[in-house]
Amino acid sequence: MDQQSPTTFQPPNSSFPPNSDIQTFLSWSAPGRPFSKKGRQFYATVILLMMLIEIILFLFSWYELMVVVLALVFLAIVLYTIPPKDFHYKITSEGIRVEDNFYIWSELYDFYFKTVDNVDTLVVRSGVILPGELKLTLGSLSREHVRRILVNYLPYREYVKPTFVESSADWLSRNFPLDGK
Repeated sequence: MDQQSPTTFQPPNSSFPPNSDIQTFLSWSAPGRPFSKKGRQFYATVILLMMLIEIILFLFSWYELMVVVLALVFLAIVLYTIPPKDFHYKITSEGIRVEDNFYIWSELYDFYFKTVDNVDTLVVRSGVILPGELKLTLGSLSREHVRRILVNYLPYREYVKPTFVESSADWLSRNFPLDGK
């Protein structure tokens, strides 16, 4: 039998040159999501609105929906109370890494920047249904520095038309602020 030694074996359809290394262009740590402390008035308003909705649902005997509303308000209060942990982000020649998750360039579609709660956020849209969008907080990095690196791999969108839900949420937050500002 004719066998190859393990040192000379080359896997079929190998697309990488033998001496290619993955280059890291940018690496940083920043909070996992935009976060800003809320005051007592915010929490009082949220609980008051929840109570109003709960009374209406009780009058219509929608008890299951009452539990869902209560759970969502609890989740919102927890997310607004507890600050996020810092995530480690990395942009390499092969893709974007967020903690232990790696997204290769062929899975990603385009990118743009957005300000959420006064925090600069990089939004990378994905062609895959899940996660759909990667939202990376920039921390102390400048938008221009990140844009110069990513534009070599993904198209940059200066403006992305907001969806109906995003436009509605912006209108509600402008006209009915929960924190009294």
